[in-house]
Formats: sequence, C-alpha cells, structure tokens
Amino acid sequence: MKIYMTSGTFDYMKSIENKHSAETMLTMLDTDGALLLHETEGATLFNEPRKYEVIDSAGSLKKSGFIVMNNIPVTDEGKPIFEYRFKNRPGMIEQEPGFIAIRVLRPLSSNTYIILTQWESESDFNAWQTSKAYDKAHEKRGTEEGIDKQPNIFSSQSYVTKYYIPKE
Repeated sequence: MKIYMTSGTFDYMKSIENKHSAETMLTMLDTDGALLLHETEGATLFNEPRKYEVIDSAGSLKKSGFIVMNNIPVTDEGKPIFEYRFKNRPGMIEQEPGFIAIRVLRPLSSNTYIILTQWESESDFNAWQTSKAYDKAHEKRGTEEGIDKQPNIFSSQSYVTKYYIPKE
C-alpha cells in the first residue's frame, strides 16, 4: 500500500477528490492550506507527489475527523531500528476512544517518516496524549533504552502537523 500527498488550495484539492470518488482520498486543512492524501495499491493520479510506503496500519481512513502527522527525519543508519520499533509497537492506540486509523509511512523520496493518526476529534487526540496507553507507548522516551537516546537515528528534530477534514 502506498500513500501520496500533494498540497494546494482547498477548492482545487477537493475537486480532485470529488472527480475520483472511487479512490481513497482525503482533503484536509491546516493553517497553511490544503493537503490531499491518496491511499492506493496502484499508481497515483498526482503529477509530483510526496511518496510513502505504508509499513504498518490499523483502521480505515474516513472522510471526517482530525489528522495528526508526526514527521520524523531518520538517518539511513537509523531506518532499520526505527522501523523495527514501529512494526513491533504494542498497538494500544487502537483501543483509545475516538481513534479511527494509524499509518506508519516510510518515505520513498526523503528521509522523513510520518506517523499518521486519525481521530474523531482533536479532543480525542488530546485525551490520548494524557492516557495510560500513551504513557506506555512512550515509557522509554528519555531513558537510555529509548529510541530517542540511540545514536545516529534521527537526522534532525521531529515536528507535528495537524489537519481538520471539513464536513461536506
């Protein structure tokens, strides 16, 4: 499975999504504009997309809700360790109220992995961040055993982007 992303104006991105309604596409908004995501086993319809391979997933993407993307730049040396960690995650997030889907995305043309989660609402995401399941998923962060303390894994600081999927 692959995910392709492209940016533009909301109206234009939405027109592409509507034109290809048989495809799994989501048009979402943040403070900078619109992002169109295309999840497919086949080729994308986009001319010059950002390209990712799905290496882990749960749930089905919906055309409503709140999307959080944790963008994590990883060195070539760190990729096997990083991927191992996510392929062997406990999967507790799937049980959280408001959880819709998760996609762990391997970049095909950059060094930045994306951990994409979809929630019914921003408040559901915020509740996850203060949950016991979140603490368990991140319990080794900041310790000698934590992936964040391993040398040569991250090429730069990670960052989070958040998007809303407007109701039609």
